[in-house]
Formats: sequence, C-alpha cells, structure tokens
Amino acid sequence: MILDHPVATLKYVGHQRAARLSRLGIQTVGDLLWHFPRRYEDRRQLKDLAAVAPGEVVTVQVTIRAWEEREVRPRLRLIRALIQGRQGTGFAVWFNQPYLKRQMPPGTGVILTGKVRYRDYRPEIQVSDYEALGEGDPGLHTGRIVPFYALTAGLSQRWLRLVIHLALEAVAGDLPEVLPLSLCRRYRLIPRLQALKYIHFPPDAAGLHQARRRLKYEELLIWELGLNLHRVQQEQGRQGIAHTPANNLVNRLVDSLPFKLTSAQARALAEILADMEAPRPMARLLQGDVGSGKTVVAAAAMVKAVAGGWQAALMAPTEVLAEQHGRTLGQLLAPLRLPVVTLTGSTPRTERENILAGLASGQLPLVVGTHALIQDDVSFKSLGLVVIDEQHRFGVDQRAALQTKGECPDLLVMTATPIPRTLALAIYGDLDISVLDELPPGRQPVATYVITEKQRPRAYRLIEREIRAGHQAYVICPVIDANDGVAVEAATAMARKLQEEVFPGYPVGLVHGRLRPAEKEEVMNAFREGKIAILVATTVVEVGVDVPNATVMLIEGAERLGLAQLHQLRGRVGRGTAAAYCFLVTRGSQAARERLAILTTNRDGFAIAEADLRLRGPGEFFGTRQHGLPEFHLAQLPGDSHILEQARQDAREICRQEGPSLEYEALYQAAREKLAGLHF
Repeated sequence: MILDHPVATLKYVGHQRAARLSRLGIQTVGDLLWHFPRRYEDRRQLKDLAAVAPGEVVTVQVTIRAWEEREVRPRLRLIRALIQGRQGTGFAVWFNQPYLKRQMPPGTGVILTGKVRYRDYRPEIQVSDYEALGEGDPGLHTGRIVPFYALTAGLSQRWLRLVIHLALEAVAGDLPEVLPLSLCRRYRLIPRLQALKYIHFPPDAAGLHQARRRLKYEELLIWELGLNLHRVQQEQGRQGIAHTPANNLVNRLVDSLPFKLTSAQARALAEILADMEAPRPMARLLQGDVGSGKTVVAAAAMVKAVAGGWQAALMAPTEVLAEQHGRTLGQLLAPLRLPVVTLTGSTPRTERENILAGLASGQLPLVVGTHALIQDDVSFKSLGLVVIDEQHRFGVDQRAALQTKGECPDLLVMTATPIPRTLALAIYGDLDISVLDELPPGRQPVATYVITEKQRPRAYRLIEREIRAGHQAYVICPVIDANDGVAVEAATAMARKLQEEVFPGYPVGLVHGRLRPAEKEEVMNAFREGKIAILVATTVVEVGVDVPNATVMLIEGAERLGLAQLHQLRGRVGRGTAAAYCFLVTRGSQAARERLAILTTNRDGFAIAEADLRLRGPGEFFGTRQHGLPEFHLAQLPGDSHILEQARQDAREICRQEGPSLEYEALYQAAREKLAGLHF
C-alpha cells in the first residue's frame, strides 16, 4: 500500500529532505498525508492593482513586464519586477532570489500575495508567496484557500504543499476507506480521499468543514474502538469473580462510619458493588474532587471482596501516600476487626517476610503498598480486587503486573484529579466511570487569594495568626519539570529563610523528592503530630496527607502550574472545622493573574478542570504528558466532545455485534493497528 511507502519514494523528496521530514514525525506517505495544516489563509479575493492600499496584505493577478536586480548591502540582493494589472502598474519585490528572473521572464502572468507599500506613488508588493500561471503545480500557493504547515529547518511551505499535492495524486487509487458505508450515510460524511484533499486544499469553507468533521470522527472512532477491543481482549476467555451478593459486612462498615455517605458516594458504591457481583471482571474508574471521599468507597469495595473469602490490594504511587492509606483504612476497618498491612520498599525485612507469608497463606486479607506489591516474591492466595490510586502516575505495565497476582481480579482505578468527562472518555475509554461530584458536609471552603510579591507580608501575618491559634501551614515550592533539583534548592532556601528570618519562633520542616523514604515519613509524622508548625514541600504527592489542623497554604510561582493542580494542592487545607486560606503568589502577567483568579471564585473541581483543559489542552492537563494520553491529529478536547461521545457509543455498538462483518473489516484493522501502538 502506498500509504506505507517511505516518504523518500515521492518525487522531489530524496533522502536529505526525508531526514528533515522525520524530525516532524513523518516517515511514510501516510504520515505526510496526516500532517494536517495548522492554519489557512484565504487568498481567493483577487484585487486590482489600482485598488490596493498601503499596509494591507493582498492577492493580485498581474503580468511581469521587466526585472531589475541590485545589491542593497553585502549578501542582500533586491530583485524587483515591474508588474502590470488590468488598471495601472506597480512593483513586486523579493530578496536573494535571482533565479526568479529565469523562472518568470517578462510577459509571464503571475498571482502574487504580499504586503503593500507605496513608492513613487505606485504600489510595491513585498511578496510572501507567488504562483506563475501555467506552472506545474497550479493553484497551490495563492488565489485559493492556502494551507500552512508546521515546518522544520530546511523545508519551505511551497515545497511541502507541492509534495503533499503529489502524494494525494499518488494514493488516489490506493487509499482504503476505513469507515463502513452505513456510518458514512448515517452521519453524511464525505469519502476519505475527498476529506484528505479538502483538508489540505479546501475548495471553500464548507468543504473544509466537511473534511474536518469526517476526519475527526474517523480518528475518534478508531481510538474508542481500540479501547473497546482492549477491554474485550482483557475479558476474553477470562471468567471474572462473581463476588457474594450479600452485603452484610459492607453495611456494618457504612453503619460504623461517624458520618453519612453523600448521595454521590452511595451511587458510586452501588455501581461498584453491582460490577463486583457480575461474572465479568470489573474495570472501573472512580474519580472525584479533592476530599470527595474516594477512600471510603474503595474501603467498602475491599470489604466486599474480603466478605466472600477474597483478598484485596491497594497500590499507591509513593510511600507517603501508601502509609496514609494504610492508616486511614486501618481506622475505617477497626470496627470490623479486619487487619490492614502496609508493604513498601522501606518495610523492615522481618516484617516484610511476615507480610509475604500472610498474603501467600491468605491470613492477611488486606494490603496497601507501593511498587513493592508487584515484585516477584509477592504472591496472594486469592486476590479478588485490585485498587490503583492515582493510576496516571504509574508506568506502562505496573497496573497489569498487580492484576496478574490473582486469577482475573476486579480492578478499581482511583484518581484525585477531577478529570473533565471529555478527557476521561479519551484516556479511560476502556473503563466504566463513577464520579464523586459532591463534597461531604462540613468541609470548609478555602478562601483563595492571588497575591504579588509586595503582598507577601500580608500572607505571612495571617500564617503567624493561624499558628498562634494552634494551627499549621504549608508552603509549596512546586516541581515544574522532571529535573527537580532547582525546586529542591528553592525549597531548601525557602525553609531556611522562613526559619531564620520570618518565623524564628516556630519550627519549620522541609520535605522533598530527594529525601529517603524514612526521612520523608519522619518529617510527615512530625507535621501530623503538630511538632512542625510550617511545612515547606515541593510537590502535592509529598504533602498528600490528611492533616485537619493545617489551615493555610502558600504556593510559590503559582502561575507556572495548571488550575487543576493548584486546586488539588489547596485541597490539603480546609479538612477540619476551622476556616482555611490559600495564597497564590505570582510574578506573572496580568493575563496570568486573571487565569489564577478563576480559583478565587470557583470551588468546583470539575468546572476548574474543564477551564484548565480549555486553557492548556489535554497534553499539559496533568502537568506532564501521561501514559495512555491520546495525541489526535485533528480532534481537540473538550471542543470536539460531542463527536467523542458519538464515537464511543458507535464503538460499543460495533463491539456488541456477533463478529466483525466484511463491512467493518478495515475499521477493525485500523483499530488493531492503533491498539498495537498503545500502552495501558
């Protein structure tokens, strides 16, 4: 198939330009055709030369009458043509392109696009693009809606347009149609080849719209079908665990809680329990706002597994969070007398051996841990439920590695980052989704303020007031990129300054990613026990603990973080009954302050996440590009969420059919190819 041919096989490409194209991720003819324009210019309106005005960018059709060439300064030659329109004459100017005189001798008709200025009372066009009438690639560069592409050094827009035009001609009789005719008719979609022609060289605005609609639906449908096929593969030939329908132990847990479940928690728990009772393996995402009560819901699911004689394991991304979950579950399940153990890389050898023996024999029903849970020497007698916390922080195969410790256990994935439904469907399309969109009663709203460096003393005064009242504070120096050295230095300097200059009378602690786990835990315990008044930290994960006594947070360089991250950070305060405060310190522009101001008036994590997604796009939503995040050629989220929803419904409908018919064969093949390149 020509789509799979190396791009170097196309005319005018060659090995040198193919190497340059590879910098853009273009290896094959297919890659080239799916390298879509990033913008367009409408050059269809041809102006008469006599009607152009200074400063405007125009497209004119003229005839070249004469040439002149002169040196303006060393290595800068001016090439100027006398041009004639239907009414009047003028000049066209290029620089360092003397070959144009040979390409377009006097008498040549040409279409020019460029900016106008007047010289000697006549218009002079500084040419940005041109096209000689009768040239071998007519109508590609001007006199039409003209595409503009992302480039790299050594490539030009004119050359790339020509090569893409030739590629479209080459595949005209060899381009497979992946969408079945029934779907094309249902949604009135134009054929694939026509869509590719129109996306690169649209005849008009309506044609461009048709092309974009067709190609967006195609890539979203292939993605969603790939996710559905992945789930089918996971379930194929695997009999899931049908957990006991009796919920006596779960009800005892709920009745023992010192609070009533919110309606969102009750709804999510009902969905999870129903999944667990079904014979197919559960694969569900539980997502919610900060403090929405995911741990309680997960605890109830783990209790249901234990009630039927199975074991349950919860894996967290850091030792601090694993220890936190272990303590929380231990407290929640104490009335049921169910033991909870924690296994991390820092677990002492003797204790570790006892835990391994208890898991293998089945005497220990519940374990919380880190990556230590997926080591080879960890085995379970009867693992029935796997819970993954903040799964987007794990590597490619770690989720699956824990699942293989049991005979097809149920899977519950949790995330504390409120993900807009649009993005959740794209990333977790192979999972059913439960949403906690309601906070438990009694949670204090966090008063949030955007402050500049000049206003810092005000924040320090409030922090001191809160400490005097017996409360505690966080100061966050966030990690901005993968190399956290700068952030560690900044946090260390900040902790020293706060201790020596700002709050000399109060104990200041420091926690960052370079500390050993045991050192981290020691600092966190001291803060939890109130021995540290102010904790300086580098990331949300390292302060991902429940300290109800902490009432103030100050975040340095807030403009460099996303709104969703900032919202998650401030969720670490306001967990008790006292009023809580968050200061966002910024040296950013007025636009940056206005963006941060969204947090001062909005406490809905999902609404904030939606705004964050619009402002920064899905690639940066989590702060760094995450495993499994799709990169679409054309579709954009959340803007194309309606197409994504339809594609998801169609993909599920296709998967429910008895078997792939001939009509869907090409679509299935495209989805399998997509699936082969994904990491779950």
